[in-house]
Amino acid sequence: MISPYVRRHRLATELIRLREEHGYSTQRLGTAVGIPRQRISQLQNGHVRPNDDEIMRILNVLKVGDRRWEQITTIAREAGERGWWEKFRDEMGPSQALYADLEAGARSIAEYQTLLPGLLQIPEFTEVRMRVNRGPRPEDFDPTRALEARQIRQRILHRDGGPSYEVIIDELAVRRHAAPPEVVRAQLDHLVQVGRERKKKITIRILPISASLPGYVVPGSPFFTYRYPDPGDPVVVAVEMVRRDLVLTDLAETSQYLDLYRRLQQAALTPDESLAFLATVAEELSDYAGNRR
Repeated sequence: MISPYVRRHRLATELIRLREEHGYSTQRLGTAVGIPRQRISQLQNGHVRPNDDEIMRILNVLKVGDRRWEQITTIAREAGERGWWEKFRDEMGPSQALYADLEAGARSIAEYQTLLPGLLQIPEFTEVRMRVNRGPRPEDFDPTRALEARQIRQRILHRDGGPSYEVIIDELAVRRHAAPPEVVRAQLDHLVQVGRERKKKITIRILPISASLPGYVVPGSPFFTYRYPDPGDPVVVAVEMVRRDLVLTDLAETSQYLDLYRRLQQAALTPDESLAFLATVAEELSDYAGNRR
Protein backbone atom coordinates (compact mmCIF):
# COMPACT_ATOMS: atom_id res chain seq x y z
CA MET A 1 0.00 0.00 0.00
CA ILE A 2 1.23 3.49 -0.88
CA SER A 3 0.88 6.22 1.74
CA PRO A 4 -2.53 7.90 1.24
CA TYR A 5 -1.10 11.06 2.82
CA VAL A 6 1.68 11.21 0.24
CA ARG A 7 -0.67 10.41 -2.64
CA ARG A 8 -3.04 13.20 -1.57
CA HIS A 9 -0.17 15.65 -1.86
CA ARG A 10 0.88 14.15 -5.20
CA LEU A 11 -2.72 14.52 -6.43
CA ALA A 12 -2.69 18.14 -5.26
CA THR A 13 0.41 18.83 -7.36
CA GLU A 14 -1.13 17.17 -10.42
CA LEU A 15 -4.39 19.12 -10.12
CA ILE A 16 -2.60 22.46 -9.75
CA ARG A 17 -0.42 21.66 -12.76
CA LEU A 18 -3.45 20.69 -14.86
CA ARG A 19 -5.42 23.75 -13.86
CA GLU A 20 -2.56 26.11 -14.66
CA GLU A 21 -1.82 24.39 -17.99
CA HIS A 22 -5.40 25.09 -19.08
CA GLY A 23 -5.45 28.65 -17.75
CA TYR A 24 -8.08 28.12 -15.08
CA SER A 25 -8.22 29.90 -11.75
CA THR A 26 -9.44 27.92 -8.76
CA GLN A 27 -12.72 29.86 -8.84
CA ARG A 28 -13.26 29.30 -12.56
CA LEU A 29 -12.52 25.59 -12.32
CA GLY A 30 -14.92 25.19 -9.42
CA THR A 31 -17.66 26.96 -11.37
CA ALA A 32 -17.05 24.89 -14.52
CA VAL A 33 -17.05 21.61 -12.60
CA GLY A 34 -19.88 22.50 -10.23
CA ILE A 35 -17.75 22.08 -7.12
CA PRO A 36 -17.33 24.84 -4.49
CA ARG A 37 -14.08 26.79 -4.78
CA GLN A 38 -13.25 25.88 -1.17
CA ARG A 39 -13.40 22.18 -2.03
CA ILE A 40 -11.08 22.70 -5.02
CA SER A 41 -8.66 24.52 -2.71
CA GLN A 42 -8.77 21.68 -0.19
CA LEU A 43 -7.94 19.15 -2.93
CA GLN A 44 -5.08 21.36 -4.09
CA ASN A 45 -3.74 21.53 -0.53
CA GLY A 46 -3.91 17.76 -0.03
CA HIS A 47 -6.07 18.26 3.06
CA VAL A 48 -9.02 16.02 2.12
CA ARG A 49 -9.67 12.59 0.67
CA PRO A 50 -10.70 12.89 -2.99
CA ASN A 51 -14.04 11.73 -4.31
CA ASP A 52 -13.91 9.67 -7.53
CA ASP A 53 -16.82 11.58 -9.06
CA GLU A 54 -15.34 15.03 -8.48
CA ILE A 55 -11.93 14.00 -9.85
CA MET A 56 -13.53 12.63 -13.04
CA ARG A 57 -15.58 15.81 -13.45
CA ILE A 58 -12.40 17.90 -13.19
CA LEU A 59 -10.61 15.70 -15.76
CA ASN A 60 -13.60 15.93 -18.10
CA VAL A 61 -13.72 19.73 -17.97
CA LEU A 62 -9.96 19.94 -18.59
CA LYS A 63 -10.21 17.37 -21.45
CA VAL A 64 -7.39 15.21 -20.09
CA GLY A 65 -6.06 12.51 -22.43
CA ASP A 66 -6.32 8.78 -21.73
CA ARG A 67 -2.80 8.25 -20.44
CA ARG A 68 -2.87 11.15 -18.01
CA TRP A 69 -6.46 10.32 -17.06
CA GLU A 70 -5.39 6.84 -15.98
CA GLN A 71 -2.39 8.18 -14.07
CA ILE A 72 -4.38 10.77 -12.11
CA THR A 73 -7.35 8.52 -11.36
CA THR A 74 -4.91 5.90 -10.03
CA ILE A 75 -3.28 8.50 -7.77
CA ALA A 76 -6.72 9.67 -6.62
CA ARG A 77 -7.82 6.12 -5.83
CA GLU A 78 -4.70 5.50 -3.75
CA ALA A 79 -5.12 8.89 -2.06
CA GLY A 80 -8.58 7.83 -0.90
CA GLU A 81 -7.58 4.47 0.58
CA ARG A 82 -7.69 3.78 4.29
CA GLY A 83 -4.80 1.91 5.88
CA TRP A 84 -4.93 -0.52 8.80
CA TRP A 85 -4.09 2.33 11.18
CA GLU A 86 -7.41 4.05 10.46
CA LYS A 87 -9.30 1.29 12.27
CA PHE A 88 -7.96 2.29 15.66
CA ARG A 89 -6.44 5.76 15.15
CA ASP A 90 -7.77 7.05 18.48
CA GLU A 91 -6.71 3.94 20.37
CA MET A 92 -3.13 4.03 19.05
CA GLY A 93 -2.87 7.82 19.06
CA PRO A 94 -2.91 10.20 16.06
CA SER A 95 0.87 10.65 16.02
CA GLN A 96 1.58 6.96 15.61
CA ALA A 97 -1.19 6.70 12.99
CA LEU A 98 0.48 9.50 11.03
CA TYR A 99 3.84 7.73 11.02
CA ALA A 100 2.24 4.43 10.00
CA ASP A 101 0.72 6.29 7.03
CA LEU A 102 4.03 7.87 6.00
CA GLU A 103 5.88 4.55 6.29
CA ALA A 104 3.44 2.76 3.97
CA GLY A 105 5.09 2.08 0.63
CA ALA A 106 8.27 4.04 1.44
CA ARG A 107 11.42 3.11 -0.47
CA SER A 108 13.70 4.46 2.25
CA ILE A 109 13.32 5.88 5.74
CA ALA A 110 16.00 7.85 7.56
CA GLU A 111 15.70 9.55 10.92
CA TYR A 112 17.62 11.48 13.53
CA GLN A 113 16.64 10.49 17.07
CA THR A 114 17.16 11.78 20.59
CA LEU A 115 15.44 8.64 21.93
CA LEU A 116 16.03 5.02 20.98
CA PRO A 117 14.06 4.64 17.70
CA GLY A 118 10.49 3.35 17.75
CA LEU A 119 10.87 1.10 14.71
CA LEU A 120 13.61 -0.81 16.56
CA GLN A 121 12.20 -0.76 20.09
CA ILE A 122 11.56 -3.97 22.01
CA PRO A 123 8.09 -4.23 23.63
CA GLU A 124 9.45 -3.82 27.17
CA PHE A 125 11.11 -0.51 26.29
CA THR A 126 8.00 0.74 24.46
CA GLU A 127 5.77 -0.12 27.42
CA VAL A 128 7.94 1.92 29.78
CA ARG A 129 7.92 4.91 27.44
CA MET A 130 4.14 4.76 27.03
CA ARG A 131 3.66 4.83 30.80
CA VAL A 132 6.07 7.74 31.21
CA ASN A 133 4.97 9.80 28.21
CA ARG A 134 1.63 11.27 29.29
CA GLY A 135 1.35 13.83 26.51
CA PRO A 136 -1.97 14.78 24.87
CA ARG A 137 -3.91 11.62 24.02
CA PRO A 138 -7.42 10.88 22.74
CA GLU A 139 -9.97 9.69 25.28
CA ASP A 140 -10.02 6.25 23.63
CA PHE A 141 -6.23 5.80 23.81
CA ASP A 142 -5.41 2.20 24.73
CA PRO A 143 -1.77 1.37 25.64
CA THR A 144 -2.26 -2.26 24.62
CA ARG A 145 -3.51 -1.26 21.18
CA ALA A 146 -0.75 1.33 20.87
CA LEU A 147 1.85 -1.35 21.58
CA GLU A 148 0.20 -3.67 19.06
CA ALA A 149 0.28 -0.90 16.47
CA ARG A 150 3.99 -0.29 17.12
CA GLN A 151 4.70 -3.98 16.49
CA ILE A 152 2.67 -3.91 13.25
CA ARG A 153 4.62 -0.86 12.10
CA GLN A 154 7.93 -2.63 12.80
CA ARG A 155 7.02 -5.42 10.36
CA ILE A 156 7.58 -3.04 7.46
CA LEU A 157 11.35 -3.39 7.99
CA HIS A 158 11.19 -7.17 7.70
CA ARG A 159 8.80 -7.78 4.80
CA ASP A 160 9.97 -8.47 1.25
CA GLY A 161 10.31 -5.22 -0.63
CA GLY A 162 10.35 -3.21 2.58
CA PRO A 163 12.25 0.06 2.82
CA SER A 164 15.89 0.56 3.63
CA TYR A 165 16.20 2.15 7.05
CA GLU A 166 18.88 4.33 8.63
CA VAL A 167 18.80 5.98 12.02
CA ILE A 168 21.27 8.40 13.57
CA ILE A 169 20.92 8.19 17.34
CA ASP A 170 22.24 10.99 19.50
CA GLU A 171 24.64 9.60 22.13
CA LEU A 172 22.52 11.22 24.82
CA ALA A 173 19.70 8.79 23.97
CA VAL A 174 22.04 5.93 24.84
CA ARG A 175 23.69 7.46 27.90
CA ARG A 176 20.55 8.91 29.50
CA HIS A 177 18.37 6.05 30.76
CA ALA A 178 14.82 6.24 29.40
CA ALA A 179 13.88 2.97 31.13
CA PRO A 180 15.23 0.76 33.94
CA PRO A 181 18.84 -0.38 33.30
CA GLU A 182 17.89 -4.00 32.59
CA VAL A 183 15.37 -2.87 29.96
CA VAL A 184 17.86 -0.46 28.38
CA ARG A 185 20.47 -3.24 28.34
CA ALA A 186 18.05 -5.57 26.51
CA GLN A 187 17.16 -2.75 24.10
CA LEU A 188 20.80 -2.01 23.28
CA ASP A 189 21.53 -5.70 22.80
CA HIS A 190 18.61 -5.79 20.35
CA LEU A 191 19.99 -2.83 18.40
CA VAL A 192 23.39 -4.51 18.13
CA GLN A 193 21.84 -7.77 16.97
CA VAL A 194 19.63 -6.10 14.36
CA GLY A 195 22.47 -3.90 13.15
CA ARG A 196 24.72 -6.92 12.63
CA GLU A 197 22.17 -9.32 11.17
CA ARG A 198 20.32 -6.86 8.91
CA LYS A 199 23.18 -4.59 7.85
CA LYS A 200 22.12 -4.64 4.18
CA LYS A 201 18.77 -3.04 5.00
CA ILE A 202 19.17 -1.45 8.45
CA THR A 203 21.90 1.03 9.34
CA ILE A 204 22.45 2.34 12.87
CA ARG A 205 24.77 5.27 13.54
CA ILE A 206 25.65 7.06 16.77
CA LEU A 207 26.20 10.80 16.87
CA PRO A 208 28.81 11.39 19.61
CA ILE A 209 28.24 14.20 22.08
CA SER A 210 31.70 15.50 21.16
CA ALA A 211 30.98 15.51 17.41
CA SER A 212 31.51 18.79 15.60
CA LEU A 213 28.79 19.23 13.00
CA PRO A 214 29.75 20.77 9.65
CA GLY A 215 28.65 24.40 9.74
CA TYR A 216 27.87 24.06 13.48
CA VAL A 217 24.24 23.34 12.62
CA VAL A 218 22.56 21.62 15.58
CA PRO A 219 19.20 19.86 15.10
CA GLY A 220 16.48 21.23 17.35
CA SER A 221 14.37 18.06 17.48
CA PRO A 222 14.08 14.55 16.06
CA PHE A 223 13.04 14.33 12.42
CA PHE A 224 12.27 11.67 9.81
CA THR A 225 12.71 11.58 6.03
CA TYR A 226 10.72 9.39 3.64
CA ARG A 227 11.35 8.65 -0.03
CA TYR A 228 8.97 6.72 -2.28
CA PRO A 229 9.39 4.60 -5.45
CA ASP A 230 7.41 6.94 -7.72
CA PRO A 231 9.76 9.81 -8.60
CA GLY A 232 6.73 12.09 -8.87
CA ASP A 233 5.88 11.67 -5.20
CA PRO A 234 7.33 14.26 -2.83
CA VAL A 235 10.13 13.56 -0.40
CA VAL A 236 8.47 13.92 3.01
CA VAL A 237 10.02 15.21 6.22
CA ALA A 238 8.25 14.81 9.57
CA VAL A 239 9.53 16.86 12.50
CA GLU A 240 8.69 15.67 16.00
CA MET A 241 7.05 18.40 18.07
CA VAL A 242 5.66 18.52 21.62
CA ARG A 243 1.96 18.64 20.75
CA ARG A 244 1.56 18.00 17.03
CA ASP A 245 4.23 16.80 14.63
CA LEU A 246 5.04 18.89 11.57
CA VAL A 247 4.92 17.25 8.12
CA LEU A 248 6.70 18.98 5.23
CA THR A 249 6.39 18.19 1.51
CA ASP A 250 7.52 21.45 -0.08
CA LEU A 251 10.99 21.11 -1.61
CA ALA A 252 12.19 24.44 -0.20
CA GLU A 253 11.43 23.20 3.32
CA THR A 254 12.42 19.53 3.03
CA SER A 255 15.76 20.32 1.39
CA GLN A 256 16.93 22.06 4.58
CA TYR A 257 16.37 18.88 6.59
CA LEU A 258 17.90 16.66 3.92
CA ASP A 259 21.02 18.83 4.03
CA LEU A 260 21.03 18.68 7.83
CA TYR A 261 20.77 14.90 7.72
CA ARG A 262 23.81 14.71 5.41
CA ARG A 263 25.77 16.81 7.91
CA LEU A 264 24.73 14.50 10.74
CA GLN A 265 25.92 11.51 8.69
CA GLN A 266 29.32 13.13 8.23
CA ALA A 267 29.67 13.71 11.99
CA ALA A 268 28.32 10.34 13.14
CA LEU A 269 30.32 7.19 13.82
CA THR A 270 30.46 4.55 11.10
CA PRO A 271 27.93 1.68 11.41
CA ASP A 272 30.61 -0.71 12.72
CA GLU A 273 31.90 1.84 15.24
CA SER A 274 28.33 2.56 16.31
CA LEU A 275 27.48 -1.09 16.99
CA ALA A 276 30.73 -1.51 18.93
CA PHE A 277 29.82 1.55 21.00
CA LEU A 278 26.32 0.20 21.75
CA ALA A 279 27.76 -3.19 22.76
CA THR A 280 30.20 -1.49 25.14
CA VAL A 281 27.47 0.59 26.79
CA ALA A 282 25.29 -2.53 27.13
CA GLU A 283 28.11 -4.28 28.99
CA GLU A 284 28.54 -1.29 31.30
CA LEU A 285 24.81 -1.40 32.03
CA SER A 286 25.09 -5.07 32.94
CA ASP A 287 27.65 -4.19 35.61
CA TYR A 288 25.55 -1.25 36.79
CA ALA A 289 22.40 -3.39 37.17
CA GLY A 290 24.37 -6.03 39.03
CA ASN A 291 25.74 -3.48 41.51
CA ARG A 292 22.23 -2.17 42.18
CA ARG A 293 21.12 -5.66 43.21
